[in-house]
Amino acid sequence: MTSVFRFISIAVAAISATSVAAQDDWRANYTLYGTPGIIDMPSAVTPADAELSTTIAVFGDTQRATFSFQVLPRFTGSFRYSLIDIYDRSFDLQYQIASEGQYRPAIAVGLRDFLGTGRYSGEYVVTTKTLGPNVRATAGLGWGRLGSLNGFSNPLGFIDDAFETRPDDSIVTGGTVLAGQFFRGDAAFFGGVEWRINDEWTALAEYSSDAYVSEAATIGFDRQSPLNFGVTWQPNSRYQLGAYYMYGTDIGFSATFMIDPTSTDNPSGLETAPIPVAVRGANLAAAASWDTPQIQAEGVNALGPIMDTLGFRLIAAEVTGNTMRVRYQNNDFRAEAQGVGRVARLLTQFAPANVDTFILEPIQRGIALAAVTLRRSDLESLENAPNAAALSYDRAGFSDAAGPAPAIGWDDPTPAFLWGVAPYLELALFDGNKPARGDVGIEASFEYELRPNLVLSGAYRQRLFGNRNEVGSISESTLPDVRRTAQRYGAESGGGIENLSLTWYGRPGRDVYSRVSLGYLERMFGGVSGEILWKPVDSQLALGAELNYTLLRDYDLGLGFRPACSDLDCTLFTGNDYDVVTGHVSAYYDLNNGFEAQVDIGRYLAGDIGATFSLDREFDNGWKVGAYFSLTDVSFEDFGEGSFDKGIRIEIPSDWLFGTPSRNTTVTNLSSLSRDGGARLNIEGRLYDVVEGGHQGQMAENWGRFWR
Repeated sequence: MTSVFRFISIAVAAISATSVAAQDDWRANYTLYGTPGIIDMPSAVTPADAELSTTIAVFGDTQRATFSFQVLPRFTGSFRYSLIDIYDRSFDLQYQIASEGQYRPAIAVGLRDFLGTGRYSGEYVVTTKTLGPNVRATAGLGWGRLGSLNGFSNPLGFIDDAFETRPDDSIVTGGTVLAGQFFRGDAAFFGGVEWRINDEWTALAEYSSDAYVSEAATIGFDRQSPLNFGVTWQPNSRYQLGAYYMYGTDIGFSATFMIDPTSTDNPSGLETAPIPVAVRGANLAAAASWDTPQIQAEGVNALGPIMDTLGFRLIAAEVTGNTMRVRYQNNDFRAEAQGVGRVARLLTQFAPANVDTFILEPIQRGIALAAVTLRRSDLESLENAPNAAALSYDRAGFSDAAGPAPAIGWDDPTPAFLWGVAPYLELALFDGNKPARGDVGIEASFEYELRPNLVLSGAYRQRLFGNRNEVGSISESTLPDVRRTAQRYGAESGGGIENLSLTWYGRPGRDVYSRVSLGYLERMFGGVSGEILWKPVDSQLALGAELNYTLLRDYDLGLGFRPACSDLDCTLFTGNDYDVVTGHVSAYYDLNNGFEAQVDIGRYLAGDIGATFSLDREFDNGWKVGAYFSLTDVSFEDFGEGSFDKGIRIEIPSDWLFGTPSRNTTVTNLSSLSRDGGARLNIEGRLYDVVEGGHQGQMAENWGRFWR
């Protein structure tokens, strides 16, 4: 091993004199594990805050697909799906204890495959130092897989003798936290060097402390050397390609694709420009008075069509003294703060000159979200002022909008029936028997608004081609079949009713919201769902409760229902339709800086009782990335493969993708697999999702869009 470190030292000395670019723009390199590092070994370098990456890597008979997210500037999380002798799922975490200084190296600690079957399980402490503008060196100490080659007695043994032995805590089903193994057993050194040849190309060399014992036993991997060599090409911040010579025997390749969710490639201004503020005295058209009900009605009927062309639906308006109150629906703009700013500027053009105060009440799903009070004089003086957004927010008022709408309603002539036909792509990932299944087809959907807060909606899908009908084997479970056969729905018929429901939203009182849904609520369940939410406009805390009575739908996605058992075994059931009462009490808390936490406690679809914990990070441009897990009274053995429900979710706003105003988003769930324990209804339009965007916390986060 001494010769190996001599080799690294010579390499560092030989190339450290080369300089082609400044070191402050040297991005993190992604490994074959899809995490920051060299080739197969980790480093202490962190990607840019919030960076999302997907890495596809292969060498020998090993294939890996990894999703990584820079949760915080120092904290990296990764989810991996690998093909070794089996399809294996694993989770990694890394935390940078110290960033690099003039003399101090960056220092990080990490857990690899801490939540899985343990195939890749290992822990490490690693340091990385930039030795010149174009040379970066890494040295680390590893345990588990990272301590399996040329290992020595654990230096942590001086704390407790228990550190010297590494127990086998892994289970066949995976999914358990392998805390009993952390930093235990033999330790070993690893290290490597990165040489930036120019702005795009980097050469890599490393000494690996992973003996690949498992692969040698299961797939016959022939490991001849601890040395790996490679080169990466990264022409921009969006992707990295790599080629490697691995362990003296194999060639490897990787492709990493990176996204910065805090920015967009689309230039701002693709939406129409906002109407400028009209200063009173300069616009004679605004001088008319709304002093009678008839004139007010005429004014509302004139205002409604204008707002409609700008992406808003006027519900009602009135002028009382020197105050104008307007209730409207924002149809186009993702951020309610941007909608408030645009409506306010329109009113400076339209409102009578004596009106000095605007009260704007945005609604969604027919319920008023908040009352935002703005002084007209502030709009007139701040439009072109430095730091206008912050100043206007400081002078705005926020309160609850419970109560009747303004006196003069607008009879919207636009149709209450909306429909559309569009292609769809549905993917089912991470199944233990087949890693990916998918369908491509046509979806027809509609929404009929009986009243602003009473909506009938539905969707029908028809598959054109795909392989989601190749269901394969379903792993056994003692629980009712409420999720594990999800891929069978519509698989044989090729399509059917995705959902068909009637939903009513209400405002029972101040700070209180309600929802009742009836029908085929999602692909697998139909029934009735009721929800109530307490959420003051200016509060970071919200509390909610939901109660559902549901029945399991037939596989053909028609109108029928079925027992909760497979076709082969219905011995646990009487043959009657499977129905279940579920419910949860929920707490939501806005942690500021884009972070939101949620806890749901109650009864799930399989009758199990427990809690779900969620943490999401939302960015100013609408991207949202989060993780969740559920723990219930179902044992890991009864739950089956995966041990408990967990996953990662990503929400991408359409306006980020296309640059034009839209409230639509695309949600992707990266779950280890679908099982029966910890399963909840998938209901569109839950109250917190409807309400939060119009409250002060989200308004504050997005107030930079007020003048856009």
